[in-house]
Amino acid sequence: MHPTASLIARQATAQDDITGDGTTSSVMFTGELMSEAERICTKGLHPRVLVEGYERAREEALKHLDEFKTNVDNFDEEVLLKIARTSLRTKVSEDLADHLANIVVKAVLTVRDSENSNEIDLHMIEIMHMRHGAATDTRFVDGLVLDHGARHPNMAKRSEKVAIFVCNVSLEYEKTMDNSTMMYKSAEERRKLVLAERRFTDDKVKQIIAFKEATVGTDGSFVVINQGGIDPISLDLLQKAGIVGIRRAKRRNMERLSKACGGYAVSALDDLTPDCLGHADLVYEHTLGDDVFTFVEGCKASKSCTVLINGPNDHTIAQIKGALRDGLRATANAILDKSVVLGAGAFELSCYHHLMKYIATSDIAGRLKIGVRAFADALLVIPKTLAQNAGFDAQTTTVELLDETRKGTKAGVDLETGKAVLPEQAGIYDNYCVKRQFIHLGTMMATNLLLVDEVMRAGKKMNGKE
Repeated sequence: MHPTASLIARQATAQDDITGDGTTSSVMFTGELMSEAERICTKGLHPRVLVEGYERAREEALKHLDEFKTNVDNFDEEVLLKIARTSLRTKVSEDLADHLANIVVKAVLTVRDSENSNEIDLHMIEIMHMRHGAATDTRFVDGLVLDHGARHPNMAKRSEKVAIFVCNVSLEYEKTMDNSTMMYKSAEERRKLVLAERRFTDDKVKQIIAFKEATVGTDGSFVVINQGGIDPISLDLLQKAGIVGIRRAKRRNMERLSKACGGYAVSALDDLTPDCLGHADLVYEHTLGDDVFTFVEGCKASKSCTVLINGPNDHTIAQIKGALRDGLRATANAILDKSVVLGAGAFELSCYHHLMKYIATSDIAGRLKIGVRAFADALLVIPKTLAQNAGFDAQTTTVELLDETRKGTKAGVDLETGKAVLPEQAGIYDNYCVKRQFIHLGTMMATNLLLVDEVMRAGKKMNGKE
């Protein structure tokens, strides 16, 4: 890969890591800034002058972005759906995007901290997949889906009004961590040692059984989800007591289980209290081929949830995963920013018009205006590309839209007609942080690339080679 292309690719990765979206816009904007620079510098303008113009234009564009954005103190579900649709429709088909948008909004509102809306932990959203059914079968689960089931054949496959006991306790016979040798005087002594070791594990199982009987009674539904192991003898004891035992739960799911069901995970079985228990309306197993899944659904006041992806093949599943990730980040970004930006290229068109007025009215030096003008022209690559991808003439569409913008209309590109559309009425919204980041990163990358020759010359002078 060419070094310049590699740098721009890293820039796109940084854009994705920070905001979760805007990678294409960032790359296109950087490329257009470089194209404008090539056109201007071949006519004799020094890159340093052009860079100063770019930096002045960036500062002005960011100021205009702060004025252009729409502040929203409390997002209702309808606005969040529009934000999610705007992000998802650029990744998957319209019907699937609208279906996923409902799932994304439910998931974000589930994990959102009601007391502090600035805290949205997207890691509390478990994304599972099944290679089964159609993509539109993807659904939201108000609980957790575990990728394994109970290991005892006689344990209940479906339980209602369930108490969930989450723990990290070893319920199996374990070998010593270090090499050791045991010497016996007789077979009887060996038998006593084996029984003592077995009793150590059985006592812990009996503590769980006693806790179950004390909290939900002998007939109540009780599920043990253990991060550690449960050996066959312990499983048999639990089954006879009417307890469903699930072992080897993933570490990442331990906190999610507590957030979803309530209660908390315990690591010792002494002094157990009922407040450590979680609750779910339904726990059931679902078998798909050789795979077994356990669904924990109907969790009250849940702060963790699952998005279960269905798809006929790995490609479709990967595509939906990527779309969901971007949709979740876009929805969360809007809530954290407490603002939105009109989409469909409306901001870029408005910023172009603003920079043209800035050139005409400001007192910046004559040559710096060339860089500001080039920056403004580069911004138009977004609406031009939208029009071109929709099958319309980019130049004609852009001219018509700029005419609307000069009238004071916040217009964007209508991909159906190629004419002007009001993004607010069409429900097309972008993230404030995404716009801010791609303007900043694009300008910074173009600046570094344009000044690389000066950096190299400065390095040679310092080494005494020039």
